[in-house]
Amino acid sequence: MSVTETQTIQKSGAAGSAKFAGSDSRKYNYFEPKGRKASHYEDMTVDVQPDPERYLLQDWIINFADGTPTYDKTWTALKSSNWHQFRAIDQEWERTHYQRQSTIVGMISNVIENGRRSGAPGRFDRAWVKVLTDHLGAYKHAEFGLGTATMQAQRYGYTQMINNAILTNSSYKLRFSQDLTLYLGELALDIEGFDQEAGKQHWLEDPVWQGTRQAIETVMGTSDFLEQYFVTNIVFEPLVGELFRSGFIMQMAAAQNDFVTPAVVSAAEGDYERNLANAVELFHLLVLDETHGEHNRKLLISWMNKHGALALLAAHQLQPIWSQPRVKAAQFTDVLDLAKNRARAIAAEIGFDVRATLDQ
Repeated sequence: MSVTETQTIQKSGAAGSAKFAGSDSRKYNYFEPKGRKASHYEDMTVDVQPDPERYLLQDWIINFADGTPTYDKTWTALKSSNWHQFRAIDQEWERTHYQRQSTIVGMISNVIENGRRSGAPGRFDRAWVKVLTDHLGAYKHAEFGLGTATMQAQRYGYTQMINNAILTNSSYKLRFSQDLTLYLGELALDIEGFDQEAGKQHWLEDPVWQGTRQAIETVMGTSDFLEQYFVTNIVFEPLVGELFRSGFIMQMAAAQNDFVTPAVVSAAEGDYERNLANAVELFHLLVLDETHGEHNRKLLISWMNKHGALALLAAHQLQPIWSQPRVKAAQFTDVLDLAKNRARAIAAEIGFDVRATLDQ
């Protein structure tokens, strides 16, 4: 048999032309589960997306017009010896994701309805009402920007497991942006003179928000999909997202007679914990990669230096907001220190040091 004939047989997709690892197994799967046996999540995600290096012997069935394959490892500068190793910590797939999103929307709807029924918006401190219109209204655009960036990023993931983690991340961001829009619309029904357009104006024109805009638009303009995923969860969220949501809104609200807004915003904090766990798992695997680990670690540090500087600038520019509520229940400097410690802890869990960036 000639070499040409041998290669033709190896590239054949016909039944029986090749023997796959595990094809004689009585367990009815062809992958190595993370635990003792495959979970439902693994059954629904592992190898759902084809890969010529595993089972797609005839190579990609379709390519882009310039010859780029359907999925390409060069779409990220990070490298892996086995992209299929990653498993999302929250083990979320289509059905479970819809179920959780539905539960969150129901919770938020109940909180808002109960608050309106009790007349809570009418008891909000007037200075706090302006904070909600101007700044919570502006922040929803940051959430929408991150949701848009990760929605674009998920298309380029080399495996279904990575795609799922990034796509659910996007879905949570877009839902929360919508949550805030609908919530502010509900407040406008009960608070006379409530300006629903103020947030957009502040997002576009207020100097307080221009650093955040720059950070978000930089993420949206990044061409490396894992850089977008990394910056969203490892850089922007702890240094700006949590800083504003938890360090300002959730700490300040009660002192302004507002128990509704913290409940609405708390949903995003829960979302982030899930997204963060998935992101840390993926980047930790890449840093520990026996072949490419050092390359990956240096690249993550460079991304942290670039985007961390923008995030810190954005955080410092938000400082004037802490002085606007009539009753001061939190200090910006204390909250910023907590945010930096949070970012350090996250980076350490992945396996790199960010003190040089955060101490600037």
